[in-house]
Amino acid sequence: MQRIVYVDGHFVEEQAAKVSIFDRGFLFADAVYEVTAVVNSKLAEFDGHMTRLQRSCRELSLTLPVSLDELKAIHYALIEKNNLNEGAIYLQLSRGNAGDRDFHFPSADVKPTLVLFTQARAVLDNPQAKTGLKVVTCPDIRWHRRDIKTVSLLAASLAKEFAHAQHADDAFLVENGFITEGSSCNCYIVLHDNTVVTRPLSNDILHGITRQSLLKLAAQHNIQLEERPFTPEEARHAREIFISSATTFVMPVVSLDGKTIGDGTPGPIARRLREIYIDMVKEQVK
Repeated sequence: MQRIVYVDGHFVEEQAAKVSIFDRGFLFADAVYEVTAVVNSKLAEFDGHMTRLQRSCRELSLTLPVSLDELKAIHYALIEKNNLNEGAIYLQLSRGNAGDRDFHFPSADVKPTLVLFTQARAVLDNPQAKTGLKVVTCPDIRWHRRDIKTVSLLAASLAKEFAHAQHADDAFLVENGFITEGSSCNCYIVLHDNTVVTRPLSNDILHGITRQSLLKLAAQHNIQLEERPFTPEEARHAREIFISSATTFVMPVVSLDGKTIGDGTPGPIARRLREIYIDMVKEQVK
């Protein structure tokens, strides 16, 4: 069975889905996106993702063509039509097709383009959660509004390709001597007194929905947390490193730039945070 996707008000088979070559998402990366995890055929942290989507739209003067209730119904229709039990739904909203290529924003009567599709993948029992990730550092060459979740992801793709060339799983991005975030994740280190350190929110990093929940869960479970920048050198000598994102949840890092972190296995703080985060998600999707 072909995957069913959503394009501008229509559910169609993926091979029949079409977007104009003049769409500004294609020509200018003038678009935003969200990825929401699906567990037990239910949406995880949906409200948080939609709040961030609305913020991204405001920052770029984009207009959502449907209500949040309609968006939720579209998500669940895709889950049902594709018989998706576990994975993710990708949503992309562009400024639309202005009829030609022009740097200026089109008039207000140009309709935005809204696309959604499903991706089946393991999120609860991701095998890398048991082995941990190998990560390398590289320069952060992105623009300075990383808090807006745009589809301009070439720099992130280059970072991932750099990591793969170094036989690593992912890359941490470095700017002015400090780690900003991963190529598609927020980053954390654990000090030797078990304090979790993560970079504070600003325009320099994406305001992660999973990150937001993890900070609340850490406080609830008496896990000490400090929001401040940290260097690659501090990270390489940390007790633990881990990342978070919408579909990896919490993922331990066991190597950074070839240096083994801790004893080379997922650490107890990362394991605990993954466990309590998954417990929270399972409670949401009952």
